[in-house]
Amino acid sequence: MSRVLLIEDDRAVREGLQLALRRQGHTIHAAESGEEGLTRLRAEAPDIVVLDLMLPGIDGFEVCRRIRASGDVPIIMLTARSDDFDIVGGLEAGADDYVVKPVQPRVLDARIRAVLRRTGAERSEQEKHGKLVIDRAALVVSKDGVQISLTPTELRLLLELSGTPGRVLSRQQLLEAVWEHDYLGDSRLVDACVQRLRSKIEDNAADPLYVQTVRGFGYRFGPV
Repeated sequence: MSRVLLIEDDRAVREGLQLALRRQGHTIHAAESGEEGLTRLRAEAPDIVVLDLMLPGIDGFEVCRRIRASGDVPIIMLTARSDDFDIVGGLEAGADDYVVKPVQPRVLDARIRAVLRRTGAERSEQEKHGKLVIDRAALVVSKDGVQISLTPTELRLLLELSGTPGRVLSRQQLLEAVWEHDYLGDSRLVDACVQRLRSKIEDNAADPLYVQTVRGFGYRFGPV
């Protein structure tokens, strides 16, 4: 899981990308201005910065130059225009890559991972949660060193929940993320899959340590 600093002044774009990138397994810190972004950079020490060029106050070009002057954290710039001027200017300021808005979250996720691989900054995707180990790159789950056999849906559910430990996800959110149902689906799908998943990863499915029920709201992962 990588730590991403997103610097974007458009609230709708910022919140949409935050949610989508969290679902892809990243930890997101967000800022709505260049000044706030530089402050968050020092406080959060992210693995990568996703930087909008058109910012109020200090623009993205200057933010990029200041980030590059202070360190080598990878930078992907977001631009609303595909003009050569913006792209070349951003790259010359020190950006490692660029994407043109609007961008699909899966595309941005792929570009983030590609930049991190190229720069050698990507963290191990093997997560340890007590006795449970989740390898997001290999899509392997093990407990006490023994691999656990999960169905594709059970694995997607576990990856979705464990991507944001401690955060409560509603049944509808899980339907949309795991089953890709963008309508009011049947929440029994979620409940049944949770029960099957618990039977495989929990020591005691009746008293779960990992996949916990938050009555009246949904489910959360851990903390362990």
